[in-house]
Amino acid sequence: TDDSSADAADTSASAESDVDYVKSNGKLVIGITDFAPMDYKEDGSDEWVGFDADMAKAFAESLGVKAEFIEINWDNKIMELDSKGVDAVWNGMTLTDEVKTSMNCSDPYATNAQVVVVPSDKADAAKDIESIKDMTFAVESGSAGEAAAQAAGLNATAVQSQADALMEVAAGTSDACVIDLLMAGAMIGEGTSYPNLTYTVNLNEANGEEDENYVVGFRKGSDLTEAFNNFYKGAYKDGIVLSFAQKYGVQEAIVDPEA
Repeated sequence: TDDSSADAADTSASAESDVDYVKSNGKLVIGITDFAPMDYKEDGSDEWVGFDADMAKAFAESLGVKAEFIEINWDNKIMELDSKGVDAVWNGMTLTDEVKTSMNCSDPYATNAQVVVVPSDKADAAKDIESIKDMTFAVESGSAGEAAAQAAGLNATAVQSQADALMEVAAGTSDACVIDLLMAGAMIGEGTSYPNLTYTVNLNEANGEEDENYVVGFRKGSDLTEAFNNFYKGAYKDGIVLSFAQKYGVQEAIVDPEA
Protein backbone atom coordinates (compact mmCIF):
# COMPACT_ATOMS: atom_id res chain seq x y z
CA THR A 1 0.00 0.00 0.00
CA ASP A 2 2.89 2.32 0.73
CA ASP A 3 4.03 1.92 -2.88
CA SER A 4 0.63 2.70 -4.32
CA SER A 5 0.27 5.86 -2.21
CA ALA A 6 3.73 6.97 -3.38
CA ASP A 7 2.61 6.38 -6.98
CA ALA A 8 -0.53 8.41 -6.35
CA ALA A 9 1.58 11.25 -4.95
CA ASP A 10 3.83 11.10 -8.03
CA THR A 11 0.86 11.28 -10.35
CA SER A 12 -0.63 14.30 -8.63
CA ALA A 13 2.78 16.03 -8.52
CA SER A 14 3.31 15.51 -12.25
CA ALA A 15 -0.27 16.60 -12.94
CA GLU A 16 0.61 19.85 -11.21
CA SER A 17 3.82 20.33 -13.21
CA ASP A 18 3.35 23.31 -15.50
CA VAL A 19 6.31 22.18 -17.59
CA ASP A 20 4.53 18.86 -18.26
CA TYR A 21 1.25 20.67 -18.88
CA VAL A 22 2.85 22.98 -21.45
CA LYS A 23 4.68 20.09 -23.13
CA SER A 24 1.49 18.04 -23.37
CA ASN A 25 -0.24 21.04 -25.00
CA GLY A 26 2.67 21.52 -27.40
CA LYS A 27 2.62 25.27 -26.75
CA LEU A 28 3.52 27.93 -24.20
CA VAL A 29 0.72 30.52 -24.11
CA ILE A 30 2.02 33.99 -23.29
CA GLY A 31 -0.12 36.91 -22.15
CA ILE A 32 1.06 40.25 -23.57
CA THR A 33 -0.03 43.74 -24.58
CA ASP A 34 1.11 45.88 -27.52
CA PHE A 35 4.28 47.29 -25.95
CA ALA A 36 7.28 48.12 -28.17
CA PRO A 37 10.14 47.28 -27.88
CA MET A 38 9.06 44.24 -25.78
CA ASP A 39 6.03 42.87 -27.69
CA TYR A 40 4.70 44.43 -30.89
CA LYS A 41 3.90 43.79 -34.56
CA GLU A 42 5.68 45.41 -37.49
CA ASP A 43 3.38 47.25 -39.90
CA GLY A 44 1.63 44.77 -42.17
CA SER A 45 2.77 41.73 -40.15
CA ASP A 46 0.81 39.38 -37.89
CA GLU A 47 3.89 38.14 -36.06
CA TRP A 48 4.69 39.33 -32.53
CA VAL A 49 8.30 40.49 -32.23
CA GLY A 50 10.32 42.41 -29.65
CA PHE A 51 12.78 41.62 -26.88
CA ASP A 52 10.26 39.74 -24.74
CA ALA A 53 8.58 38.04 -27.72
CA ASP A 54 11.91 36.79 -29.11
CA MET A 55 13.03 35.57 -25.67
CA ALA A 56 9.66 33.83 -25.19
CA LYS A 57 10.02 32.04 -28.53
CA ALA A 58 13.53 30.88 -27.56
CA PHE A 59 12.32 29.70 -24.13
CA ALA A 60 9.39 27.79 -25.70
CA GLU A 61 11.83 26.19 -28.14
CA SER A 62 14.02 25.09 -25.19
CA LEU A 63 10.94 23.25 -23.83
CA GLY A 64 10.28 21.70 -27.24
CA VAL A 65 7.03 23.63 -27.78
CA LYS A 66 5.73 26.59 -29.78
CA ALA A 67 5.14 30.06 -28.33
CA GLU A 68 1.59 31.38 -28.72
CA PHE A 69 0.90 35.04 -27.91
CA ILE A 70 -2.45 36.30 -26.62
CA GLU A 71 -3.19 39.99 -26.18
CA ILE A 72 -4.76 40.35 -22.74
CA ASN A 73 -6.38 43.13 -20.77
CA TRP A 74 -3.52 44.05 -18.41
CA ASP A 75 -5.93 44.47 -15.48
CA ASN A 76 -6.88 40.77 -15.86
CA LYS A 77 -3.36 39.31 -15.98
CA ILE A 78 -3.65 37.44 -12.66
CA MET A 79 -7.03 35.95 -13.57
CA GLU A 80 -5.72 34.90 -17.02
CA LEU A 81 -2.85 33.00 -15.36
CA ASP A 82 -4.95 31.35 -12.67
CA SER A 83 -7.63 30.20 -15.12
CA LYS A 84 -4.92 28.80 -17.46
CA GLY A 85 -5.94 31.25 -20.17
CA VAL A 86 -2.19 31.91 -20.39
CA ASP A 87 0.86 30.07 -18.99
CA ALA A 88 3.04 33.15 -18.53
CA VAL A 89 2.66 36.92 -18.30
CA TRP A 90 5.65 38.26 -20.18
CA ASN A 91 5.40 41.85 -21.25
CA GLY A 92 7.86 44.15 -19.54
CA MET A 93 5.98 43.43 -16.31
CA THR A 94 7.14 45.46 -13.33
CA LEU A 95 7.71 43.57 -10.09
CA THR A 96 5.14 45.10 -7.71
CA ASP A 97 3.75 43.88 -4.38
CA GLU A 98 0.59 42.73 -6.20
CA VAL A 99 2.60 40.76 -8.76
CA LYS A 100 4.82 39.26 -6.02
CA THR A 101 1.86 37.96 -4.02
CA SER A 102 -0.25 36.67 -6.91
CA MET A 103 2.31 34.99 -9.18
CA ASN A 104 5.53 33.02 -9.19
CA CYS A 105 8.07 35.52 -10.51
CA SER A 106 11.26 34.90 -12.43
CA ASP A 107 14.55 36.50 -11.45
CA PRO A 108 14.64 40.11 -12.76
CA TYR A 109 15.89 40.36 -16.36
CA ALA A 110 15.71 44.12 -16.98
CA THR A 111 15.44 47.43 -15.13
CA ASN A 112 13.02 50.23 -15.88
CA ALA A 113 11.49 53.49 -14.65
CA GLN A 114 8.27 55.44 -15.29
CA VAL A 115 8.73 58.65 -17.26
CA VAL A 116 6.57 61.60 -18.28
CA VAL A 117 6.20 62.05 -22.06
CA VAL A 118 5.22 65.42 -23.56
CA PRO A 119 5.35 67.12 -26.98
CA SER A 120 8.94 68.35 -27.54
CA ASP A 121 7.82 72.00 -27.63
CA LYS A 122 6.35 71.60 -24.11
CA ALA A 123 9.46 69.97 -22.63
CA ASP A 124 10.78 73.13 -20.96
CA ALA A 125 7.42 73.63 -19.25
CA ALA A 126 7.43 70.06 -17.87
CA LYS A 127 10.82 69.80 -16.25
CA ASP A 128 9.82 68.87 -12.69
CA ILE A 129 6.95 67.49 -10.65
CA GLU A 130 5.49 70.91 -9.78
CA SER A 131 5.31 72.01 -13.42
CA ILE A 132 3.29 68.94 -14.48
CA LYS A 133 0.69 69.01 -11.69
CA ASP A 134 -1.87 70.87 -13.83
CA MET A 135 -1.45 68.69 -16.92
CA THR A 136 -3.84 65.93 -18.02
CA PHE A 137 -2.24 62.48 -18.32
CA ALA A 138 -3.01 59.23 -20.14
CA VAL A 139 -1.81 56.00 -18.46
CA GLU A 140 -2.21 52.29 -19.17
CA SER A 141 -4.87 50.78 -16.93
CA GLY A 142 -3.38 48.53 -14.24
CA SER A 143 0.20 49.51 -15.07
CA ALA A 144 3.16 50.72 -13.03
CA GLY A 145 2.73 54.03 -14.89
CA GLU A 146 -0.79 54.42 -13.52
CA ALA A 147 0.46 53.68 -9.99
CA ALA A 148 3.32 56.19 -10.34
CA ALA A 149 0.94 58.88 -11.65
CA GLN A 150 -1.41 58.28 -8.72
CA ALA A 151 1.49 58.40 -6.23
CA ALA A 152 2.56 61.75 -7.70
CA GLY A 153 -1.02 63.07 -7.48
CA LEU A 154 -1.36 63.60 -11.23
CA ASN A 155 -4.64 64.01 -13.11
CA ALA A 156 -4.58 60.71 -15.01
CA THR A 157 -7.08 58.91 -17.25
CA ALA A 158 -6.65 55.16 -17.84
CA VAL A 159 -6.48 53.82 -21.41
CA GLN A 160 -6.09 50.27 -22.75
CA SER A 161 -2.33 50.21 -23.44
CA GLN A 162 0.86 52.26 -23.30
CA ALA A 163 0.67 52.55 -27.09
CA ASP A 164 -2.78 54.19 -26.65
CA ALA A 165 -1.34 56.54 -24.01
CA LEU A 166 1.28 57.74 -26.51
CA MET A 167 -1.38 58.25 -29.17
CA GLU A 168 -3.38 60.45 -26.77
CA VAL A 169 -0.41 62.80 -26.42
CA ALA A 170 0.38 62.78 -30.15
CA ALA A 171 -3.27 63.61 -30.90
CA GLY A 172 -3.38 66.32 -28.25
CA THR A 173 -6.25 64.70 -26.30
CA SER A 174 -3.93 64.46 -23.27
CA ASP A 175 -1.16 66.90 -22.35
CA ALA A 176 1.18 64.09 -21.35
CA CYS A 177 1.42 60.39 -20.55
CA VAL A 178 3.39 58.14 -18.23
CA ILE A 179 5.07 55.14 -19.86
CA ASP A 180 8.02 52.81 -19.29
CA LEU A 181 11.45 54.31 -19.91
CA LEU A 182 12.26 51.29 -22.12
CA MET A 183 9.31 52.06 -24.37
CA ALA A 184 10.16 55.78 -24.44
CA GLY A 185 13.69 54.94 -25.57
CA ALA A 186 12.39 52.91 -28.51
CA MET A 187 9.25 54.81 -29.52
CA ILE A 188 9.80 58.56 -29.15
CA GLY A 189 12.29 61.12 -30.43
CA GLU A 190 14.20 61.55 -33.69
CA GLY A 191 13.94 58.65 -36.14
CA THR A 192 11.04 56.95 -34.30
CA SER A 193 7.26 56.66 -34.69
CA TYR A 194 6.84 59.80 -32.55
CA PRO A 195 9.65 62.23 -33.48
CA ASN A 196 7.85 65.19 -31.87
CA LEU A 197 7.52 63.67 -28.41
CA THR A 198 10.14 63.59 -25.64
CA TYR A 199 10.38 62.44 -22.03
CA THR A 200 11.25 64.67 -19.08
CA VAL A 201 10.48 63.72 -15.47
CA ASN A 202 11.48 60.31 -14.06
CA LEU A 203 8.56 59.61 -11.69
CA ASN A 204 10.45 56.91 -9.78
CA GLU A 205 13.01 59.56 -8.78
CA ALA A 206 10.34 62.20 -8.19
CA ASN A 207 8.38 59.81 -5.93
CA GLY A 208 11.57 58.84 -4.07
CA GLU A 209 11.43 55.26 -5.36
CA GLU A 210 14.12 53.03 -6.80
CA ASP A 211 14.15 51.89 -10.40
CA GLU A 212 11.88 48.95 -11.21
CA ASN A 213 12.64 45.37 -12.18
CA TYR A 214 11.00 43.47 -15.03
CA VAL A 215 10.06 39.84 -14.35
CA VAL A 216 8.16 37.03 -16.07
CA GLY A 217 5.08 35.87 -14.16
CA PHE A 218 4.04 32.22 -13.88
CA ARG A 219 1.33 30.49 -11.87
CA LYS A 220 1.82 30.11 -8.11
CA GLY A 221 4.05 27.09 -7.48
CA SER A 222 4.83 26.68 -11.19
CA ASP A 223 8.00 24.79 -12.12
CA LEU A 224 8.16 26.91 -15.29
CA THR A 225 9.76 29.62 -13.10
CA GLU A 226 12.87 27.57 -12.38
CA ALA A 227 12.93 26.32 -15.97
CA PHE A 228 12.94 29.95 -17.19
CA ASN A 229 15.62 31.12 -14.72
CA ASN A 230 17.92 28.30 -15.84
CA PHE A 231 17.18 28.98 -19.50
CA TYR A 232 17.87 32.72 -19.07
CA LYS A 233 21.25 32.12 -17.37
CA GLY A 234 22.29 29.88 -20.27
CA ALA A 235 20.97 32.29 -22.91
CA TYR A 236 22.80 35.18 -21.25
CA LYS A 237 26.07 33.22 -21.19
CA ASP A 238 25.65 32.20 -24.84
CA GLY A 239 25.17 35.82 -25.96
CA ILE A 240 21.57 35.24 -27.08
CA VAL A 241 20.14 37.75 -24.59
CA LEU A 242 22.58 40.45 -25.68
CA SER A 243 21.93 39.87 -29.39
CA PHE A 244 18.15 40.33 -28.85
CA ALA A 245 18.82 43.35 -26.60
CA GLN A 246 20.95 45.02 -29.28
CA LYS A 247 18.37 44.24 -31.96
CA TYR A 248 15.68 46.11 -29.97
CA GLY A 249 17.88 48.79 -28.39
CA VAL A 250 17.41 47.75 -24.76
CA GLN A 251 20.94 46.58 -23.86
CA GLU A 252 21.37 49.24 -21.17
CA ALA A 253 18.42 47.83 -19.21
CA ILE A 254 19.39 44.15 -19.28
CA VAL A 255 20.27 42.46 -15.98
CA ASP A 256 23.20 40.02 -15.71
CA PRO A 257 21.67 36.97 -13.94
CA GLU A 258 25.00 36.14 -12.28
CA ALA A 259 25.63 39.68 -10.97
